[in-house]
Amino acid sequence: MIPLVAVAHGSRDPRSAATVRALVDRIAAAAPELDVRVSFLDLSEPLVTDVLRDLVRAGHREAVVVPLLLGSAFHARVDLPALVAEVPALRVTIADVLGADLEPVAFDRLAAVADVSDPGLGVVLAAVGSSRAAANEAVAALARRWQSRHGFRAVAAFASAAKPDVPAAVAKLRARGASRIAVASWFLAPGLLPDRIAALAREAEPSVALADCLAGDPRVASLVLERYATALAGAARSA
Repeated sequence: MIPLVAVAHGSRDPRSAATVRALVDRIAAAAPELDVRVSFLDLSEPLVTDVLRDLVRAGHREAVVVPLLLGSAFHARVDLPALVAEVPALRVTIADVLGADLEPVAFDRLAAVADVSDPGLGVVLAAVGSSRAAANEAVAALARRWQSRHGFRAVAAFASAAKPDVPAAVAKLRARGASRIAVASWFLAPGLLPDRIAALAREAEPSVALADCLAGDPRVASLVLERYATALAGAARSA
């Protein structure tokens, strides 16, 4: 079968790569018939270009790359296609990012640490942030959906490249009447940016409830396999 190459961003924090490797192990266990490989865009090893070249050396001519990314921003739209193009001997189909289909996972992580039926709850949905406005708007729209569906106050906040940051988001929620604050994670794995989010949240509200990142939920592995199957079907139709 055509190999599945899962590619994450990479991080200087070893917890991030370890979390991604554990996720890819779960994907491989769920689909033992597949050749499933882990890779990274930068900062962690193996790099996606090295993995693709390994596949060529092993005799493969095709692969499906599934980005372990939550937003359709620079890394998904520019970095990854450019890196794939460095290995022209392999015909590569790039699947969609994981994105909004992980909304139920993020909500359940939040519900594990906060009473989401509490009308006094204010939720900061924390994401990395992007220079691409549409990627940030996707996170803000998710926060608005939660507010509309569940009744608590919710705003998006970003670790970098976009506003508001976490202290500003907490202040906004308090101004809107929130008496308790929780931070929902829109991060796949732990790392330096989620740590920064947590530290800023604790400074703004010492009793804040902090939800876990998403990769440990079994639905993430299932979604990666769905992305692989969809990309494979699309490649077959266009062949």
